[in-house]
Amino acid sequence: MIRLENVSKHFTGGSNAVLGLTLDIPDGQTCVLIGPSGCGKTTTLRMINRLIDPDGGRILVDGVDTRGEDPAALRLKMGYVIQQTGLFPHMTVGENVGTVPRLWRWDKKRIHDRTEELLELVGLPPDEYRDRYPHQLSGGQRQRVGFARALAADPPVLLMDEPFGAVDRITRERLQQEFISIQRSMRKTVVFVTHDIDEAVMVGDRICLLKMQAAIAQYDTPERILTRPASEYVSEFLGRERLVRRMLVVPIDPQTLEHSDGVPRPDAPRVAITTTLTDAFAAAVASPTERAAVFDGDRYLGEFTATSLLESLRRASAEGGGQVAAGV
Repeated sequence: MIRLENVSKHFTGGSNAVLGLTLDIPDGQTCVLIGPSGCGKTTTLRMINRLIDPDGGRILVDGVDTRGEDPAALRLKMGYVIQQTGLFPHMTVGENVGTVPRLWRWDKKRIHDRTEELLELVGLPPDEYRDRYPHQLSGGQRQRVGFARALAADPPVLLMDEPFGAVDRITRERLQQEFISIQRSMRKTVVFVTHDIDEAVMVGDRICLLKMQAAIAQYDTPERILTRPASEYVSEFLGRERLVRRMLVVPIDPQTLEHSDGVPRPDAPRVAITTTLTDAFAAAVASPTERAAVFDGDRYLGEFTATSLLESLRRASAEGGGQVAAGV
């Protein structure tokens, strides 16, 4: 777990970038920091690995105050991914990936094996990419190498500062899906900075929406932020597309399904009850009957239609009440 306790940072000649921030980031989850430009999200990220030291408060990783650790040693325990990758241009892809293991004095075979494993993991076949240099790669490929390098020594914590912001939309979506897949298998504790609410909803287990000086407007799951915004500020930040974004995180509500004769139509596409409304609606629209058959394992539950979509959204809003965490 990462815990920030009443953390502040003031820059000479300016106001406080971060003022009294308290935040708990659970072990094994992706916490997305998002907010307007200049709100302190990148400053917060960089204070975690002491690229910037806070002026007040303290930051603990697994209960240990980072002020008592050597900054260089602390950074070796944390993967760090930035928008422009920061690859060393004079090193090959393989050498870049093996940077941190070399600093940890791993033996050559172990470094080689780990490099090969990670290049495969991020979709860059080692035989094809290991000996290339960064300038021989596309932007998306460089981002993949940067991600592999951050994972190389198997750090428990990953810090990611707009890691996919410098690539085109299609490549960005592929990288996001790859990150989600890798995170599901590895369960790192990830702090992820972005300015894109769609990206935050897609990759985050929890979203921390900040106002200026890193004041927390709402800290919650993507689903609850989209269905139960804590304030007008949150609603305005989410924008008019909030309904569409909700479809990305809200699953099918079984009570909204239609029932015909108790058996699925033979030409109906099948979807699981855990499917998001976006994917369920896409399946239904692609069907000649504009219906999708919904299953819980092998058990048929009913048909998903456009009416199911609207009812699922309505019920998600109605049932999302209770106390919404506007702080921690």
